[in-house]
Amino acid sequence: MTDLKKLAAECLAKLKEAGADAAQARPSVSEHREFNIDGGEFSLYRTVFSRSLTLTAFRETKTGSVTLNSFEPADIDRAVSDCMASVDSDKPDPARGIAENQGERELTYGVPEPDAERFFARTKELKEEIEKRYPSIIMEQMICDHGKTESVYADTNGNLFHMVYGAYGVGLMFSAHRDGKASSFMGAGYQTADLDAPLIEQGDIARALADVEKQIDTVPVEGNFTGTVVLAPDCLGDLLRCAIGSFASGTPLIDGTSVWRDKLGKEVASPDFTLSLAPHDPAVVLPQQLTSDGYLTEDFDLIKNGVLESFVAGVYVSNKVGCPRSKNTATGWLAMPAGDKTLDELIAGIDDGLFVYRFSGGRPANNGDFSGVAKNSFRIKDGKIADAVSETMISGNLADMLFHFAGASSERVSDGSSSLPFAAFSGVTISGK
Repeated sequence: MTDLKKLAAECLAKLKEAGADAAQARPSVSEHREFNIDGGEFSLYRTVFSRSLTLTAFRETKTGSVTLNSFEPADIDRAVSDCMASVDSDKPDPARGIAENQGERELTYGVPEPDAERFFARTKELKEEIEKRYPSIIMEQMICDHGKTESVYADTNGNLFHMVYGAYGVGLMFSAHRDGKASSFMGAGYQTADLDAPLIEQGDIARALADVEKQIDTVPVEGNFTGTVVLAPDCLGDLLRCAIGSFASGTPLIDGTSVWRDKLGKEVASPDFTLSLAPHDPAVVLPQQLTSDGYLTEDFDLIKNGVLESFVAGVYVSNKVGCPRSKNTATGWLAMPAGDKTLDELIAGIDDGLFVYRFSGGRPANNGDFSGVAKNSFRIKDGKIADAVSETMISGNLADMLFHFAGASSERVSDGSSSLPFAAFSGVTISGK
């Protein structure tokens, strides 16, 4: 077995010898075990091994990086040479940098070693429970897997972080069929460290399966109106990440197109709205431990009571924009507080709108304007879930939508990364036939 710490140290020494002022090395080895069910039948069991090595070098104000899948000395020597060549061809930029010294850490989390037999039994049980509880569901594909990774982050500032981690994963793609008619496709999944509870009881799989069975027969929405949408947690997470990417991080901040560029410490949402980047939330199975710059992460509030508390900024964005570096860059690890109403109570306060599981649309415009199709969705009428709707357009502005936050459910759903409620937003344009 490769000693990843030793390998990283050797790579750093070679980069320094080749002329780097500073350098990073990230070797990792992974083992991936996977059960596949296709068309309702077990079709595949496989174990895949992989390795990766990323080298990054800094010289003066230039940087370069290469990634390879070999630990052979000759391949590493070539990679070092290629890395330094990419430094030479880079344009100078003084904003680049890496973390100052934080010492050494041994980090083990999740479930690095799988119980393969028990996991297979739980997978088989999941398949059987779906067939029993949801007879109209056709499971197009089910992938239940376990991934284990050992990795090292090391740099010439003395940081050395050795990480060993793993988790079970469940991913489903399904639709409902009856009397020659079918629903739209739907996906659901999560990561877990828990084999004590049946897989069907984790994440939001059971609710999604039950609701897709109700989506075989749909009705069109007539005309256009402004209403309230209730977003399921997965859909909510997708739209919030779009907002973060458009307004609070990366290129939009650097090039000045972000509508939040001058909003630090100011209101960007309803006073009832709070959103955190929380890779260490108790519900997280595999937290983001390090930023790409080599900083150990902490949770932080992006928006608290409607006020923008931080951008999502690593070293480069921080230096370019002149804003504080954020405590993590974990946009995949979102957390929102639960509300004080159940989902049913939240819906009971809505006269007209949509309950939306999926949103299919392009990237929002720089100002936040968006439009797309609400899929796997239901009409809300007079405080109750009504008919499933055929594909219906929804549109609005993401920045404005956060000011029209109309409440969150007391139920939160965790997929092993994010913990989010069902959330309502008013003032959304809903367009039918």
